[in-house]
Amino acid sequence: MRLRNSDREWGIPSIVLHWLLAVGILAMVGIGLYMVEMPNSMAKLRMYALHKSIGLTILALVVLRLAWRLYAGAPAPEPGTPRWQQHAATATHWMLYGLMLLMPVSGWVFNSASNFPLQWFGLFNLPALVQPDPELKDLARAVHRWGYYLICALVLVHAGAAIKHHVFNRDRTLLRMLGIRGRPDTPGDTR
Repeated sequence: MRLRNSDREWGIPSIVLHWLLAVGILAMVGIGLYMVEMPNSMAKLRMYALHKSIGLTILALVVLRLAWRLYAGAPAPEPGTPRWQQHAATATHWMLYGLMLLMPVSGWVFNSASNFPLQWFGLFNLPALVQPDPELKDLARAVHRWGYYLICALVLVHAGAAIKHHVFNRDRTLLRMLGIRGRPDTPGDTR
């Protein structure tokens, strides 16, 4: 398997970054939903600290993924994909990138405006992005909350489209992101 993306395949860095971000986002959704329901305790503070650290990691991975995508390009859509689906996929991908940046940044702004310290897995402190500000804190919280709903919706659309391509279109859209070269039902297809 190659490093750089080709016109037909995703390279290893793109595949690894895609799945790391997918796992990270799913973990964030679970942790986020769990932590807000916890009673105030040291365990809740630790859960919030974990949420923030994973969020910062996602931010770094998204920046890396975007840089790699701009450098390495992306495979062409599978043959026969209607133009409207290509445009919808492109729009969905760029909205997901935007939200994967917006979510950790809005969380960081919320944290800073709340005057809370921010550490990455207890290893080092990060600077505040803004001064303490109750109005900005409320705005950042609202952006983070609505961003959560939007990213959940877009992840479902993205995953649903990949499954649709695999099950109904029987093309290689999903297999390419799994790093699988041929369809299981078409031995010898090495596209």
